[in-house]
Amino acid sequence: MTETSIKEGFISKIFTTLKQALKGDESFDYTSGSIKKAVILLAIPMVLEMMMESVFALVDLYFVGHLEHSSFAIQTVGLTESVLTVIYSLAIGMSMAATAVVARRIGEKDPIAAAKAGMQSIIVAFAVNSLLSIFGIIYAKDILILMGSSVESAEHGFRFTQIMIGSSLCIMLLFLINGIFRGAGNAAIAMKSLWIANICNIILCPILINGFGPVPAFGLIGAALATTIGRSIGVLYQVYHLFFGSGILKIKIPYFAPDFTQIKALVKIAAPGILQFVIASCSWIFLAQLVATTGGDHGSAGYQTALRIMMFFILPAWGLSNAAATLVGQNLGAKQIERAEKSVYTTARYNVIFMASIMIITLVFGKYIISFFTNDEMVKTVAIEALQIMSIGFIFYGIGMVLINTFNGAGDTWTPTGINFFGFWLFQIPLAFVLAKHFNMGPTGVFIAIPVAETAITLAGIVFYKRGKWKRVQV
Repeated sequence: MTETSIKEGFISKIFTTLKQALKGDESFDYTSGSIKKAVILLAIPMVLEMMMESVFALVDLYFVGHLEHSSFAIQTVGLTESVLTVIYSLAIGMSMAATAVVARRIGEKDPIAAAKAGMQSIIVAFAVNSLLSIFGIIYAKDILILMGSSVESAEHGFRFTQIMIGSSLCIMLLFLINGIFRGAGNAAIAMKSLWIANICNIILCPILINGFGPVPAFGLIGAALATTIGRSIGVLYQVYHLFFGSGILKIKIPYFAPDFTQIKALVKIAAPGILQFVIASCSWIFLAQLVATTGGDHGSAGYQTALRIMMFFILPAWGLSNAAATLVGQNLGAKQIERAEKSVYTTARYNVIFMASIMIITLVFGKYIISFFTNDEMVKTVAIEALQIMSIGFIFYGIGMVLINTFNGAGDTWTPTGINFFGFWLFQIPLAFVLAKHFNMGPTGVFIAIPVAETAITLAGIVFYKRGKWKRVQV
């Protein structure tokens, strides 16, 4: 065989794998065959899915960053997103439970039980999110002020917060249903739903914010409307494929009848999963409040700008690490423990390479990236400093994400919950407070505390991974 034909065969194999990953192929058995191919088939759509999720935030940031009173607008968007992280925590926790249970049932070759488990998780999501939406609509202005916003800024932006929190069921369902599809091994549907949602958001944002033809300019409120409409359309796409898709999961109306035994099992996994992300989210909320009180409106806006850009890069890495959750869940279900371990190492190696590349990009080109999103010089100065300091820990972030998804995919949600509690509440928050207040470092002290704490959390995760409790959890 000639060298040319070997190269052509290799390139053809790459394109075939890419096509298979983007199309979505639930017939692929993730409990046998090449682990590298299994990771790639799951990781490509998961990375693109998370990139699409991060684009939501950047699209809003770009358009509101060019409005009049942009520092108010950026601060409102950022503080609202900080509060929404609590809802993201609930959504991720439920999604994590759904992924773990669905993946385990698929590994056991029982797709009917997998479908039923997925539907029970949706029932729980509806019940929980209804209360949160009502609370957010009523107390939106008070929430912004509590987060450190000035009264003037809160008055300017509370309608945005009302819409975003009031429509948070869309966020919950988007995460949750994608978790169900990921557990079944069809990450492509999850990716496509966010593509559709984002395309709608990108089209609607400039129209609803700035106005177009007969459509009036809604300003900051237009950003909330565009995001909500886009996410709603993405959820409708998911629901269509749940009921009428050709995948391994076949949903029927009777599956929505409450099964309290299954709900209890899901909540048992989801509760610590939700708690672990609530712990992390509350830490981020405290840091946002600390930056706002020590750095003022411009300091807060700069931090929120840097955080949005950082999340744009980190979310794809989270998507890649999600491959570990599906592979661990399905292989533990198939009693392939050694294969589950190899899947973790392979995923971690890819994530380290990705995050190292992103660290270099943000350190070298950070100021140019920031300049694209805001024209306020004071906001730029803070944002550049924040982004460059936080990016120092990117490699450790990457390893930590894979470990968290390994524990969660196995159903061992208590381990990362404990790690997060000690790492965020007993280390990151006190460290940030002491540096910002006691040493008078202000926002800079908060920025330093982030990579230091994340590195410590990752090191703790490695220790608990090696102990192996996650291999013995039953779901």
